[in-house]
Amino acid sequence: MKGKKFFTISVLFFIIIMIILSISFASAENQMITAPGQPASGPGGADYPCKGFVKSSYGVGAYKYWIYEPTSPQPASAPVIIFNHGFGAIYPEFYQGWIEHLVKKGNIVIYPQYQEIITPSEDFTPNAVNAVKNALKELETGSHVRPQLDKIAIVGHSAGGIISINMAALASSQGLPQPKAVFCVEPGTDESRKNKSMVNISEVPSNTLILTLAGVDDGIVGSEFSKTIIRDTTQVPLENKDYVLMFSDYHGTPSLIADHILPLSVHIEFFNFNLTLMTNTLDFYGIWKLFDGLYEAAFYNRNQEYALGNTSQQRYMGLWSDGTPVKELMVTNNP
Repeated sequence: MKGKKFFTISVLFFIIIMIILSISFASAENQMITAPGQPASGPGGADYPCKGFVKSSYGVGAYKYWIYEPTSPQPASAPVIIFNHGFGAIYPEFYQGWIEHLVKKGNIVIYPQYQEIITPSEDFTPNAVNAVKNALKELETGSHVRPQLDKIAIVGHSAGGIISINMAALASSQGLPQPKAVFCVEPGTDESRKNKSMVNISEVPSNTLILTLAGVDDGIVGSEFSKTIIRDTTQVPLENKDYVLMFSDYHGTPSLIADHILPLSVHIEFFNFNLTLMTNTLDFYGIWKLFDGLYEAAFYNRNQEYALGNTSQQRYMGLWSDGTPVKELMVTNNP
């Protein structure tokens, strides 16, 4: 009898403990601190004038390029964003979330492949330039959205960041429309390619708006190229360029990590299953917001405070669900 009583008490004790633990886990889940999502409007926001896009590709290998055009509604013409990927990220699906954001904001996006695995790094910029020339010619034909050649901006990640500033410096001599804004996100390359990678960027026109961004936990290229681009474009007034440092923030779940892959917004399609990964606050309030503000300032003379000037709008990264500010960006035009 005593054994049965002891067994019953033990079972009841176990049940009570499990109930307490369940309540604790539920409470912890309910109290989980989460990161801010995409704002409803403004730079980085989801106020999209175009609800869809069409995607097409042309060329082969290192000479291939993709064109994204806004639809629903389809404008007769649109500004052009040239998007230069990081080393090896030859397919636009690596950045699909960001590309869709730019297109639905009403822009044409040109995505040069510029490389195959065996392509020498000194060919990256020439290949990208040629792809852009061909893409602009293609856009002037058929039923395409026509490119607004007075509204060109360039963005690039990693090796693509170097290509982007090179393209701005070479535009005039290579017969490209002059870009009005350039955003180099974690630009860089390995030491063996360093002396071959960057052209004379003092040739970038002085009226170009320039942003560079480094991630505090980027162990691949660090921050040196980001700083060099700002330092060596001495012809560009200080008020027209900034170096931005993005911080990691571990306050909530999931953590926000400012590493080298932070610009990726990977899109996966499997039968009827579609999923976009690796898109978070660092995109919405960081790189998407900064670039939206930069090209809108260059094209339309609006929202510059979100991209340049070390303003509160530029530095702001949103609030965690408990009201704690996400770590602000550090901004300087004299790194």
